[in-house]
Amino acid sequence: MVVLNTGTCFADASNFAEDVAFLRRHTPVVVLESGSAAVAIAPAYQGRVMTSTCDQDAGPGFGWINRPVVERGVLSQAERKGRLEEHIHIFGGEERFWLGPEGGQFGIFFPPGSKFEFSHWRTPAAIDTEAFELVESTPQHVLFRHHCRLENFSGTRFDVGIERAVRILDAESIADRLHTALPPGVRGVGYETDNRIINEGDAAWNQETGLLSIWLLGMYNPSPGTTVVIPFIEGEQAERGPVVNDTYFGKVPADHLSIADGVLFFRGDGTRRGKIGVAAQRSKGVAGSFDAQGGVLTLVGYNVQEAPHGFVNSMWELQEAPYSGDVINSYNDGSPAPGEPPLGPFYELETSSPAAALQPGEAMRHVQWTLHLEGAGSLLDPIARQVLGVGIEKIASALGERGK
Repeated sequence: MVVLNTGTCFADASNFAEDVAFLRRHTPVVVLESGSAAVAIAPAYQGRVMTSTCDQDAGPGFGWINRPVVERGVLSQAERKGRLEEHIHIFGGEERFWLGPEGGQFGIFFPPGSKFEFSHWRTPAAIDTEAFELVESTPQHVLFRHHCRLENFSGTRFDVGIERAVRILDAESIADRLHTALPPGVRGVGYETDNRIINEGDAAWNQETGLLSIWLLGMYNPSPGTTVVIPFIEGEQAERGPVVNDTYFGKVPADHLSIADGVLFFRGDGTRRGKIGVAAQRSKGVAGSFDAQGGVLTLVGYNVQEAPHGFVNSMWELQEAPYSGDVINSYNDGSPAPGEPPLGPFYELETSSPAAALQPGEAMRHVQWTLHLEGAGSLLDPIARQVLGVGIEKIASALGERGK
């Protein structure tokens, strides 16, 4: 029998107020508020949500923050040589704006003529080191804009306009997404981001030379009892394709991934590197996780929309099907090679927009909402059943009893 926490967060959880104070010593931070709930955003880090909380005075922060990298800041080109920052500045944050695809003949993380190896992998500056302009701010809402030029592996150039809005959700908006009000004894924080990319060039973006997509990734604090939950549409593989792509970084072992009754369960403990993906034909438009130690249910949803040009494929290879990528992903951090430390550790929930075949001046929109709910397992259970299609006890026991 898995022992579920009654709602007290695990002892080593970071404190939101301390996290915000730390961030403000190194970069500007905007805090949105709704009652006691709060969301902290860093404009210099592409308007990313760094962390959030149900109680901004004494509650934990749900976003993983990489303090050493934040302290170092953005390194110069000379300083980056030979360091991880040569490839990416991992500031952390529970929702960051990225663009896809990562790898493949149309990938934007590999220069033309390079190899699909880590030594050649570079995060574009527009989604790594360049600050987004804060153009509008209220206590509940912020709006950012940015303009950049990108080049993919095939040499296609893109002039891209970016708009990103973040708003904190009030109790009524949270209830709308859950289709029920939070019961007494459950605290929550939620936010929604509205993201757009605009073709600011003179030529249309087309499949033959490569397309872009909006890619949102959230880094969260792991725990031994954290399980990622992704419900999927059942059906024959011939009709809907594979249930899951579990070979991004090698095959995910059975003790880290389980499939039962239309639900994927994946470890978010930060101890073993692995990634899974679910295609649009299988997605129900939502994913989540449950931390059995902290008593925290996290839910992530996005605007499901038509995808006439498919979804970009980020696999690190020349691809036979560059528009057969995933719409939902989850990553569990861990050592990338024997004897090497993990990047975090952290775990991620990710969603992507369809591939953006845009005429000059046209835009692609991708909206994502994130909720963190704290409470006893018995109180969170009906919410998990309603949104994810599976109860708390089943989530906590699906991959063993590490949350015990």
